[in-house]
Amino acid sequence: MEYTYQYLWFIPFIPVLIPMLLGVGLLLFPTATRNLRRTWAFPSVLLLSIVMIFSSNLSVQQINNSYIYQYVWSWTINNDFSLEFGQLIDPLTSIMSILITTVGILVLIYSDNYMSYDQGYLRFFAYMSFFNTSMLGLVTSSNFIQIYIFWELVGVCSYLLIGFWFTRPIAGNACQKAFVTNRVGDFGLLLGILGFYWITGSFEFRGLFEIVNRLISNNEVNFLFVTLCALLLFSGAIAKSAQFPLHVWLPDAMEGPTPISALIHAATMVAAGIFLVARLLPLFIVVPYIMNIIALIGIITLLLGATLALAQKDIKRGLAYSTMSQLGYMMLALGIGSYRSALFHLITHAYSKALLFLGSGSIIHSMEAVVGYSPDKSQNMVLMGGLTKHVPITKTAFLLGILSLCGIPPLACFWSKDEILNYTWLYSPIFAIIACSTAGLTAFYMFRIYLLTFEGYLNVNFQNYNGKTNNSFYSMSLWGKEGKNKNKITLFSLLTMNNKRIFFFWNKIYPISIINIRKMSRPFITITHFGITNTFSYPHESDSTMLFPMFVLGIFTFFVGSIGIPFNQFNQQRVGLDILSKSLTPDINLLHQNSNNSVDWYEFVTNAGFSLSIAYLGIFIASFLYKPVYSSLQNFNFKNSFVKSVPNKNKIVFEKIKNVIYDWSDNRGYMDVLYVISLTDAIRALAEFTHFFDRRIIDGITNGVGITSFFVGEGIKYIGGGRISSYLLLYLSYILIFLLILIFFLKFINL
Repeated sequence: MEYTYQYLWFIPFIPVLIPMLLGVGLLLFPTATRNLRRTWAFPSVLLLSIVMIFSSNLSVQQINNSYIYQYVWSWTINNDFSLEFGQLIDPLTSIMSILITTVGILVLIYSDNYMSYDQGYLRFFAYMSFFNTSMLGLVTSSNFIQIYIFWELVGVCSYLLIGFWFTRPIAGNACQKAFVTNRVGDFGLLLGILGFYWITGSFEFRGLFEIVNRLISNNEVNFLFVTLCALLLFSGAIAKSAQFPLHVWLPDAMEGPTPISALIHAATMVAAGIFLVARLLPLFIVVPYIMNIIALIGIITLLLGATLALAQKDIKRGLAYSTMSQLGYMMLALGIGSYRSALFHLITHAYSKALLFLGSGSIIHSMEAVVGYSPDKSQNMVLMGGLTKHVPITKTAFLLGILSLCGIPPLACFWSKDEILNYTWLYSPIFAIIACSTAGLTAFYMFRIYLLTFEGYLNVNFQNYNGKTNNSFYSMSLWGKEGKNKNKITLFSLLTMNNKRIFFFWNKIYPISIINIRKMSRPFITITHFGITNTFSYPHESDSTMLFPMFVLGIFTFFVGSIGIPFNQFNQQRVGLDILSKSLTPDINLLHQNSNNSVDWYEFVTNAGFSLSIAYLGIFIASFLYKPVYSSLQNFNFKNSFVKSVPNKNKIVFEKIKNVIYDWSDNRGYMDVLYVISLTDAIRALAEFTHFFDRRIIDGITNGVGITSFFVGEGIKYIGGGRISSYLLLYLSYILIFLLILIFFLKFINL
């Protein structure tokens, strides 16, 4: 067995073969490589599948044997410094490896079709494979130096993938914002690593934990300095996992391709910060006040993310803020000492949110058939609605992910979120009230996303999408339903006759020419009416290669919660997550003993009934406020769309509350404005002052001396005439003036 573990060091580097081979192919055989570009998806999936098999095998062995393996080799050694690289295989590593590989494989399969028409197809798969290598190297690292190297590589891959469509200025700005924001946390992480090395003289996790614990127990170290170093380490996790106040990069990161959002911004990269805190929990738990700070940051983040998601119009940004809120739940669980619950929610949320992002990609793919490539339209939920009959499979998968995030049993997130809420009550009732209220907000905004996207009627017409001005007396709704605009007659039904379709309107059959059906991947229809010809397309279901990953993720979303069922009679089946606590030291396990206790039926039903009541209340409010909208784009006002059923006497108050919520969400909690004023504008003002001081003062003195010397020289050259008597007169005059000044100065001193 040990012999097998010694050769597992190469597993993280298996996916890196794809970018290497692609680079060689594009260098030596560029034409053939580009012509065969669709074939590169298969080796990418194959290599990552090999890693998944090895990771699953490791997890099974650890469940059976319950031990931790660490293999290291020396990189550099001298009298004062030694650096070792290695691989740490424990339950946390195996769980994270399985999560990374399973979601990565499904996203690669999905991307083969989603990115098939993109010119950067090869570049996309090269970036994805390199990212998988970086994440696998990160979770298997055995020391701080190694984890920091892969931490930075993950940041580089994130920068490349967010800015994948770099020709779009908004995407370029988004990747720069993500990179700079993460550099703030990464710099703090580096300082924290160096600080603990200065204290302990070690980079290895387990050795460093033991030394710090001994130093603190014996009062041999400055507590303030240790706390500062621990906060610096935690700052890296704050930035990477989009925790307050370094969360501002996450919604902008949605400018990358949707599969990227599913992989790195839902399941893996943003989970790196949670992984780092879980890995360093034996260190944080012995440092004063750090656990309280972690819990505080988590509770602020989960509430802030939920409030910012309440009125988002972009479907991906709404899911991004949902991710931020759920990461706050995980950070809260770690801060209160519930190690198992945090990792449990990390697993369940990863599969559920990956399903939602892939589902949103299918929706966007469908909407692009109507609007073309236009993120402002294809991702805008205000322009959606009534997609149920057009994309029924996507709707079913998306609803499954929605219900899971809402905490509806027996779906995955119900078990993990309910467990976090239970332990939060034991830690702090105030934190528990906030966490439970946020669970209700989660149900509200997630079901709002579902209602705006799939229920009701399409809120736009074909003419606006095609950028044409049509003055005819009818307007077509994409959903094929009747609108309320009395000046226009909307499409009511379609009749198929001999492979041709005739349009029937509400009360008349108009003499419209026969519509041609083009057999293409994205169906189009052409209408000729009174000499005016328009070509339209309508939403459609995605291909099987995009639906298959969603189906598999749906299965995970439905069943993965079963590995954490907290009933006494199922204790023997709970080893899948119980082994996570074994990666901690015995002292820490004593602090986590409450999170390892099972509960009985009565306790479970009581706790679950309360959380379910909150979730159903949020769903009910969303259903009440966001009834199907029947207006066209011209008559639709997003800010007024959910006050139609409110009584007139309450509309004024409700309108004020609604405006506050909408403005808060639309302006991202004013955090970007705050950073612009306090950082961007302040730094720009400082730069302008420095520039002024440099040019006017520093350069002014230097240039003034030069100019003065120039004019003095110019004046003196006219004085010189070649006569010694003139020189002597001038010299004596200078001496006389100098003596007069000296005498005046001496008299002034005597006074």
